This record gives sequence, C-alpha cells and structure tokens, in this order.
Amino acid sequence: MEVIVDRLFDMQDFQYRSFVAKLTPSVNIDNIIGVRTPQLRVYAKELRNNPIKHTFLKQLPHKFYEENNLHGMLIQNISTDINEIIQYVNDFLPHIDNWATCDTLSPKIFKKHPAIVRKNITTWLSSTHIYTVRFGIVTLLQFFLDEHFLQSDLSLVAQIKSDEYYVNMAIAWYYSYALIKQYPYALPLFESQQLDKWIHNKSIQKAIESYRISPEKKDYLRGLRIR
Repeated sequence: MEVIVDRLFDMQDFQYRSFVAKLTPSVNIDNIIGVRTPQLRVYAKELRNNPIKHTFLKQLPHKFYEENNLHGMLIQNISTDINEIIQYVNDFLPHIDNWATCDTLSPKIFKKHPAIVRKNITTWLSSTHIYTVRFGIVTLLQFFLDEHFLQSDLSLVAQIKSDEYYVNMAIAWYYSYALIKQYPYALPLFESQQLDKWIHNKSIQKAIESYRISPEKKDYLRGLRIR
C-alpha cells in the first residue's frame, strides 16, 4: 500500500539499511528500506485503530522487509480473538523470508490459549517452509517452557531433521533454554547424545553463556560436549 510504504521511506536510515542487509542475507538489499525497529513499533501502534491496517494485512506478499516486519507487529495487536490471530499467522507465514521477521512475530495472546496454539505447532513443525518450521520452534521456546511445558516437546523438536541453518539454530536456541528452564528433563538428551552433533554442542554453548545456570551445571555441561 502506497500510503504505508511512503511513510516507511520517510523513516529511512541508509546506515541502518546496510546493517540490516548484513544480518539478513536471505533478503535482497533492494527490498530493505532501512527503518529502525523502535520506529516501526511506534508506527504499528499508530495503525492499531486505523482501518487501513486490515487492507494492508490482506495484501500479501509485500515487497519490503519493513512491510513484513510491520505486518507481524500488526498481527500481534489486531484482535483478542485467538482463532483470528491464528488465521492471520497462517496466511503470513509462507511469505516470511528471513529469521528476523520470523522472530518478530510473537503474539502475546498465545500465552492465554496454549491448547489452541499447541494444535497448530505440529503443523508448523512439519512444514517444508524454513521459517514456518522456525516459527513453530520459537513458539515452543517462548510459550511452552514454563507452566505449559510438556516433556514430550523435547522429543517433538528432536524429530526435526534439516540442513537449514536457521532451523538448526532455532533448535539449538530452544534446547539451550530447555537446559536453563527444564534442566532435569532436558539433560538426558545430552547425556545420551540423541541430538545432531552441531545442535548438541551449540545448545550447550548457548546454555553455558547464561547467568541462569549455576557454575556447577555449566562445568558438567562442558564435559558433555561432543568432540
């Protein structure tokens, strides 16, 4: 939509554009405007009660990286209806082409409806689209490692086999948090070396970087790294 794109270009920062291009190599720099995330969030709030947002959310695919990030931010604020949110998410996921946009999409309403979200996670994880799978993993990480945690989630993620860096990085990120938040349940996966070597070692690396794991546990995890 021209009105929204024109506004995004009004906030353009060329130095930031170059920075984003380095962080998101899967996105052509010609499709990056260069809008800083705090500014984008402010704009998303401005559009919250503007009817134009509904038209914007239906016009997929977008051309620009910032349009996609704005799209994700608007989904999070569009409704208190979890089923409507899920539908918007499912419509948008196939058009995500980078890890940053994927990780921006994190509807807080998910925490209030774990059963409904769970029904969709299996579908997301079984997708052939890189960032749909990543979204499913990150959703488990963000909303299902505390009071809604199930031990079977650890096995569910372990079943994902991919050659894609951004999928495997998400898996490692998930298990590092599992070691932080659900240590007794996650530890056996590493003691028995059930995970791919890269994921195994990267998960441990990320976990021991956290201040939330005791020095004793960190020492033990270091000893579990696969040489």
